Amino acid sequence: MKSRSSPWPTVSRVLAAVVGGYGFTYAFTAALARMLPLNKADAMVSATLLSFAVYTLVMLWVFTCHNHWRAWAGLATAVPLAGIGFWPQLLERLA
Repeated sequence: MKSRSSPWPTVSRVLAAVVGGYGFTYAFTAALARMLPLNKADAMVSATLLSFAVYTLVMLWVFTCHNHWRAWAGLATAVPLAGIGFWPQLLERLA
């Protein structure tokens, strides 16, 4: 008789790849657009073009991790990137 394993690690990886990968790429693109030494329009276009490759690499990386928890922990690095990318906008809203 075959033993049935839980489908939740696979579902977790798919969610990490799609949802977490999107969040990571969004934060990465915002941070990169802020840090590039170009004018705003050129920095945004350059960061956006790179984001397609970043999203693909993040999705591949999530499925190569040994553990689905490690994939989620790696995607948590989007939080500091989001802080870098969106901090000036947050300060404008609060002021």
